[in-house]
This record gives sequence, C-alpha cells and structure tokens, in this order.
Amino acid sequence: MAGRKQFKVAVSKDNHVFASAHFITFPGHRCETLHGHNYRTQVVVEGGLDPEAHYVVDFSELKQLMKRLTDELDHKVLLPMQNPKLQVGEEGETVTVAVNGKPRYVFPKIDCALLPIPNTTVEMLAQYLAGRVCRELTTAPGVDLMAIEVEVEENFGQSATYREALG
Repeated sequence: MAGRKQFKVAVSKDNHVFASAHFITFPGHRCETLHGHNYRTQVVVEGGLDPEAHYVVDFSELKQLMKRLTDELDHKVLLPMQNPKLQVGEEGETVTVAVNGKPRYVFPKIDCALLPIPNTTVEMLAQYLAGRVCRELTTAPGVDLMAIEVEVEENFGQSATYREALG
C-alpha cells in the first residue's frame, strides 16, 4: 500500500502578534504579578493537497485566520477560566479576579480575553490557538489536515510549541 502524501506549510508574519498582560499561578499558592509580553506566533499545518488547487491550505486564508485570532488577544488581559486557584466573575461591564479567594484585580470587561485554559502560559496559549485554527480549517472544503503546530514566543528566544496529529 502506497504511503499517504503529506505536505507542510508555515505562516509567520509580522502582524501575527499580540501585546497582552497576564500572570500565571505556580504550584502551591504562588502567583506572579501582572505583567505583559509582545507575543509572536507561527502556525504550521500538515496535510494532503486540495485535489484541484494542489495546496494544503490557501496561504491568504491562513494568514487572515491567524491575524483575526491574534487580534482577539491583542491589548487584552489574558485570563484563564479553567484555573482552580482563580475565581473570575463578570458583573456588568467589569471582570473581577480573586486569587485563592482574595480579591486582587478588577478590569473593564472590554479589556479582557476570557480563555478556556487552565493557565496563561505560552504552552496553553499555543494549544488554544492550535485548537481554534484546527476547528476553522477542518470545516473548510478541500482541506485535508493531518497535523497542526503553533508556536507562541513571549520573548526573544523564549517560546513554546504545541503540535497535534489529527485523524
């Protein structure tokens, strides 16, 4: 039986960035202070070719998708909604965050990105973005994804990559 042909394409653009504030919680009860990063992203998709177009995915569509996803996080406070140490509440136009039951932050809701992740580490941000890209691309006609990989860099030379094989 012949092997399945597989190609890999990558997109990393200067506008696939987001400047955001965050903090992470550590084992025990330690929580770092609120601070920010200028994050950069790269996405790699692997798959078979569209039988008519002969590409894995249209570069312009992938670039537009990554721009839209990074724009959703740009100039926001990143808040992990699945962190058991945090209690995040929404009241009207504000978001309150308590760490281990002690009130700590109040933010305007419009300035927050409430994310379905347990911590705002670059590992979790990479997995979150990969999931979003994957969900959108797998519904596109002619796309035959076999794997996705997203890298999120929070500082020069400091990044995490999430890779998931599909199907």
